[in-house]
Amino acid sequence: MFRDRPAAGARLARELSRYRGADDALIVAVPRGGLPIAGVLARELALRLDVVVTKKIGHPDDPELAIGAVSLTDEAVDSALVARESISRDDIAWQIERVRAALHSRYRMYHGISGPLSVIGKTVILADDGAATGRTMLVAIDLLRRQGALKIVAALPVAPRGTVEILKKRADEVVCLEAPDDFTAISRFYTDFSRVTDEEALRILKDAA
Repeated sequence: MFRDRPAAGARLARELSRYRGADDALIVAVPRGGLPIAGVLARELALRLDVVVTKKIGHPDDPELAIGAVSLTDEAVDSALVARESISRDDIAWQIERVRAALHSRYRMYHGISGPLSVIGKTVILADDGAATGRTMLVAIDLLRRQGALKIVAALPVAPRGTVEILKKRADEVVCLEAPDDFTAISRFYTDFSRVTDEEALRILKDAA
């Protein structure tokens, strides 16, 4: 159990201390929930901070249930789940279009006119506040690979054991503090799991600049 996201970030920082001050490493957050954790990592490890813009696609009848994830250029959908739930292609296409439009707006807000940091040849510590299915992080990993990241370390406080094993197949390293078999929801592992606002996210990025 974690008190809140910054407390979880502090625990992750101790596990990642070997990267402190590394010239070839940087922290990349999955916003918005990953930013309070990534902000602590950036401060404690003396590394630069950026974001990767991805978002999950929710089930039409249960938005908290991820059926896939979208980035500005790619998407990943759980075909087996979609078939089992009889979700139409039109529903998925509409969600992808809607989510991607929101991502373009978020990208402009987070990066402004400066643009993202280059990950070419870098070790990227990819941070989020947890993972259920892992699809959002998998899309982020694929995006960072195509952008030229040399090594990707998936860093998160909690994820189901099965999700950790999936992430290990795509990331070069996975640091996960808790991997329970009886996982139900990320929020169950935090005393305070308050929503991260855009204002808070921007403040964290500004403080780390």
